[in-house]
Amino acid sequence: MSKTQQDLSQTTDQEQISEDIEQEESDFKTKKSGEHRAMDEVLKSSPLPPEEGALIEGKVIAKGKKSLYIDLPPFGTGIIFGREYLNAKDIIKKVSIGDMVTAKVIETEGEDGYIELSLKEAKQAIIWSEAEKATKGKTSFDLEVKDANKGGLILEWKGIDGFLPASQLKAEHYPRVPDGDKDSIMEELKKFVGQTLTVSIIGTDSKEGKLIFSEKNQDSKLKKEIIGKYTLGDVVDGEVTGAVDFGIFIKIQEGLEGLIHISEIDWSLVENPRELFKVGDKVHAKIIDIKEDKISLSIKALKENPWQEAEKKYKRGEVVKGVVIKHNRHGALVSLEEGVAGLVHISEFTNEEELRRALELGKTYTFTINVFEPKDQKMTLLFGSVPERITEDKKKTEAKKD
Repeated sequence: MSKTQQDLSQTTDQEQISEDIEQEESDFKTKKSGEHRAMDEVLKSSPLPPEEGALIEGKVIAKGKKSLYIDLPPFGTGIIFGREYLNAKDIIKKVSIGDMVTAKVIETEGEDGYIELSLKEAKQAIIWSEAEKATKGKTSFDLEVKDANKGGLILEWKGIDGFLPASQLKAEHYPRVPDGDKDSIMEELKKFVGQTLTVSIIGTDSKEGKLIFSEKNQDSKLKKEIIGKYTLGDVVDGEVTGAVDFGIFIKIQEGLEGLIHISEIDWSLVENPRELFKVGDKVHAKIIDIKEDKISLSIKALKENPWQEAEKKYKRGEVVKGVVIKHNRHGALVSLEEGVAGLVHISEFTNEEELRRALELGKTYTFTINVFEPKDQKMTLLFGSVPERITEDKKKTEAKKD
């Protein structure tokens, strides 16, 4: 064999050896990759060990005088002992060997390798979880009122005290007392103690151990059905259920209540609805607004609008007689006749004190109509007989237009 042939043969053998080594390395990597994938699959399919605070379920396998053992495959055995055993003694009495129980992990590597558990904390965690679900689901509960304070009522749900603010009571249960006196409100709220109310949970705070209840909208579906029977403009008969600073509440029918705002009671000025209406009074009113589950009513809408007649009788610049019926930060309100009043603006005087001295409540004075817009029920007055001033203002306005 020539030297050249020998060199070629050696080169071929080296290349073959190199290829064999590369193949072996590739096979090894493939094998290792497969093993890693298999291990990953095993790890993925294996349950994660429980963490502190987690809820875990297992079967009771033994009961001692001061301990309870629970099988937690594949993690080992759980134990409830010491203070946790005493805290859950009432629960443990009802548990038998073979029962499935849910407990809360408080120590993953406890004494003698046991997983330390708490039954009472688990029960509380489950209850708070149920409370959150009830909040989201707007679930209703019939609960007895335990106590009352100036802010609302105390109710109990599954061993947890909750608070029902007075603002979350149904309209017919809201304590309507003169001037919002807190002691009077307290007396009204105490009347609910021992009664059962239908409520829902609207707020939870497990850290603070607080529940917030609401009695509102428990019958929203039924209320919507009832409201559906009425339309704007309907005239209804109702009974006064309460009078407050801003108006009166009217029971239209069972389960439906409406509000007559103070501005809708009469065409004349009404300052205190309580002086005109008492609980139990019968009223005749017109529906002027229906918004979601609320109805607004008006008594004055059933009376003749005095501004329509006033439009025929008065005009800008006319000198009139009027009675001062109210002082406010804007000036003095003056009545020309029942239901027709105008404002004398405070700018007519140096200050409020001067206005009050010049225009005493209940007295009649001479005024001049400055602005008169009966369709908008708007009128302003000038103190005294000053038609010349109105005429001059009118000329100036017309000159500007030209």
